[in-house]
Amino acid sequence: MDTIIKHAHSYMAYLVLLGVLISLVIALAGLFGNKLFTDKDRKLSLLGLIPTHLQWVIGVILYFTSPLGADSLSGAAMKDPVTRLYVLEHPLTMIIAVILITIGYARAKRMIGENKGFKNIAIFYGLALLLILIRIPWNAWPGGSN
Repeated sequence: MDTIIKHAHSYMAYLVLLGVLISLVIALAGLFGNKLFTDKDRKLSLLGLIPTHLQWVIGVILYFTSPLGADSLSGAAMKDPVTRLYVLEHPLTMIIAVILITIGYARAKRMIGENKGFKNIAIFYGLALLLILIRIPWNAWPGGSN
């Protein structure tokens, strides 16, 4: 079961990155194109929000079922960079990224008919994407060096 959840979490990350990137590109195009944020744009920004939330749920399950998760939380784990990444740095950074994406979407959906909706998506999704990219354990990804 742990292997299935771990693989789901690894492969879902590709959808998260793609969804957030598409949402960010659309937001930047709308922002710099001086367009108005429409309901269609709001729905397109869900491409970043929905997979991110699904990934978070899978990650929480994995955190509490995996031997590299909550069971490894100790003072000794903080001295090992790999264990610290899985136990503290990756989960905490991803929670912050999910919060940023959620805030960006929530603020933007109230700005239908304004250009500020694009600005909110661009800022919050952009910051979240940066956090996601710096804390993905790249070596554990499918095709990475395990």
